[in-house]
Amino acid sequence: MTARGLSERRALRVIGMSASALRYRPAPDRNRVLREHIVSLAQRHRRYGSGMIYLKLRQAGVVANHKRVERLYAEARLQVRRRRRKKVPVSDRQPLGRPQAANHVWSMDFVFDRTAEGRVIKCLTVVDDATHEAVAIVPERAIGGQPLTRILDHLAIHRGLPQAIRTDNGKEFCGRAMLGWAHDRGVKLYLIEPGKPNQNAYIESFNGRLRDECLNEHWFTSLSHARVVIEAWRREYNEERPKKALGGLTPSAYARQLAEKSATLTPDSKAGCY
Repeated sequence: MTARGLSERRALRVIGMSASALRYRPAPDRNRVLREHIVSLAQRHRRYGSGMIYLKLRQAGVVANHKRVERLYAEARLQVRRRRRKKVPVSDRQPLGRPQAANHVWSMDFVFDRTAEGRVIKCLTVVDDATHEAVAIVPERAIGGQPLTRILDHLAIHRGLPQAIRTDNGKEFCGRAMLGWAHDRGVKLYLIEPGKPNQNAYIESFNGRLRDECLNEHWFTSLSHARVVIEAWRREYNEERPKKALGGLTPSAYARQLAEKSATLTPDSKAGCY
């Protein structure tokens, strides 16, 4: 505007700017060296807060006010995120053994897949550890604690409830809804140690078969399509698929064999000792 004949004062009045703002020259950053030192200490000690950084500065002979250190620390967004410890209910760690009868111990886990449009399918898998039967495979978009207990109550109508259920430490299995449900119905909860899926080997092996023989072999167009295909595979797994671990029997045939054996044993029989 001054190039077009206006004076500087007139141009500043037109654009609403003060002369001091025009002539302002930013002062050099006095905290540049201190800020770089703070950042380097925070990168080296990733779990140190501003208080520890201040003490490290003092230890290195740097003279700085603790308030300035806290301000520069916050401006650099170096705050340490608090690690929230996952609360896992107290439970006895039980060795992985083969129960002698159906409905003694069930194992549960989740397996994930997607439908054609990219939406997640969350499958609850339930296996009887004694018979290796697939008690249920329930595909849903989401399964929380309350829906999980409703599914188990539905299974109890036609199969009964187990004496114990073995799971990992997922939030659905360790939540208040599941703990209250197990307490009310007298079902024990066996939780494996975090990061040790081998302690839940029966369900892990089953999940591998489900993934390899069903989920990877089909392209689900919808949730209802997935339910039909997965339920058909579950029935085939129980009634037609032989297992080496069961001597070549299917899980359903082995379950009938176990039931007949337990029915023929008298209360004073010593067959369990051999």
